[in-house]
Amino acid sequence: MTELSTCLAAMSNNDQGFFEALGQRIADLRKAQELTQTELGKLLGVSQQTINSFEKGRRRVTASALPELSRILGVSVENLIGAEPGPAKRGPKPRLQQQLEELSRLPKPKQRFISEMIDTVLQQEGQRG
Repeated sequence: MTELSTCLAAMSNNDQGFFEALGQRIADLRKAQELTQTELGKLLGVSQQTINSFEKGRRRVTASALPELSRILGVSVENLIGAEPGPAKRGPKPRLQQQLEELSRLPKPKQRFISEMIDTVLQQEGQRG
């Protein structure tokens, strides 16, 4: 085997591992959001079979689909692809930001419930002012 073919084979193995891990993260996040493969597919504009292939690592998620997929699943693109976060630029995150990130990982029904609670509090504050 030539050096080039060895390098290409290694890249293919690395790519396969990456897409299998990405697929597992997609499946885990989809289930945490209480979405079926069919529902996620409709939101992304692809078939249930495509979502299944993504989750099994048999099909590659295109780079252009990552922002929408991460939005639907409530995580950053970096979190979705498994990138290690870089060092914080200004120290620890504010508590509210940490809570919002935690809320984004809750199932959709719980997110809606908390959102309704926040709306109620804000409406009450608006009536006082």
